[in-house]
Amino acid sequence: MRWLFYAWFPALIMVVAIAIESTHTFSAAHTTSWLRTLWQAIFGVEGDARWDEIHHHIRKTGHFTGYGLLCITSLRGWMLTFARRLRSLPIGAWRARSALMAICTTVFVASCDELHQSFMPDRTGTIVDVGIDTFGGLCFLAVIALLFWRKRPQPTSWLA
Repeated sequence: MRWLFYAWFPALIMVVAIAIESTHTFSAAHTTSWLRTLWQAIFGVEGDARWDEIHHHIRKTGHFTGYGLLCITSLRGWMLTFARRLRSLPIGAWRARSALMAICTTVFVASCDELHQSFMPDRTGTIVDVGIDTFGGLCFLAVIALLFWRKRPQPTSWLA
């Protein structure tokens, strides 16, 4: 049980954070005031029309980033889960299966989140947001693959 907690706790934290952000408290009507204050403290005053556009982009960037982090934490969970079961497979197959499951997890959580929001009067559940969430997960996975999963050239001796 301790091992399961160790493997999946970061992903669970991300799911809880997403569930909290899916509530009435984090609707666009409620985030605009404090995000605008923060934005203006850093970048200066914006007009109302421009602020609406900026606010929209901040919220969509939040989707992208939050679900990217969910995908990475669930990738960790799947890799640790499959590490025991898939010892006989090549490392590429183990990574690919873990990555596929991480994307499936991301799509599932994003779909559940948007379905939940569709029942709330001040929130909207859209397939577009599921697409943004999935794209965020794919991009974060691509970064992991490029940074950590590349085949590194074997060192060659300059004497040989």
